[in-house]
Amino acid sequence: MKLSIYDIAGAETGRTVTLKPEIFGIEPSDHAIYLDVKQYLANKRQGTHKSKERAEVSYSTRKIKKQKGTGGARAGSIKSPLFVGGGRVFGPRPKDYSFKLNKKVKQLARVSALSYKAKEKNILIVEDFNFEVPKTKEFIELRNNLKIQDKKLLLVIYEQNKNVYLSSRNLSSSKVVTLSELNTYDIMNASTLVFSEKTIDALQKGS
Repeated sequence: MKLSIYDIAGAETGRTVTLKPEIFGIEPSDHAIYLDVKQYLANKRQGTHKSKERAEVSYSTRKIKKQKGTGGARAGSIKSPLFVGGGRVFGPRPKDYSFKLNKKVKQLARVSALSYKAKEKNILIVEDFNFEVPKTKEFIELRNNLKIQDKKLLLVIYEQNKNVYLSSRNLSSSKVVTLSELNTYDIMNASTLVFSEKTIDALQKGS
């Protein structure tokens, strides 16, 4: 598959990029995508939820009323979950939700996600660019020129570029990542992928 390279004004430069079928043309594995996305979301969970159980509540341990003769049920401690302020029964405890995934499964998942985007013709290539200063207006103009202003955009650049990143940060429907940060979740979560020319070359050489 060949894709034209555009400049930031949205015009074709006359150059093209041939997408490698082993990256952008495989039969996608839905299960690999599922596992990789599941791991990505699980690893982002803090797992710091915690509530106090009866052994951790800071109250007196004296018996609050006599055992018999009150007409009510026996009660030995104000820490009981039955009383307001008492400990919680089987409350949440800190937990690590992360899990490991084989490297080859993650690679298959990312390639599968890229193949889906290529099949749907939702990949654009732009020549390498930079902004002199961070300006959201310039990033919006870039989106308008590429005619993707109404789509959820993932821009993949080769290395960190502070001006480009800051220009997109205020736009909820846009995200900028470097090639090393590219993951299956972000690919599947975006409507359109935009690669810089240097990035797509590095991605295909790195395969």
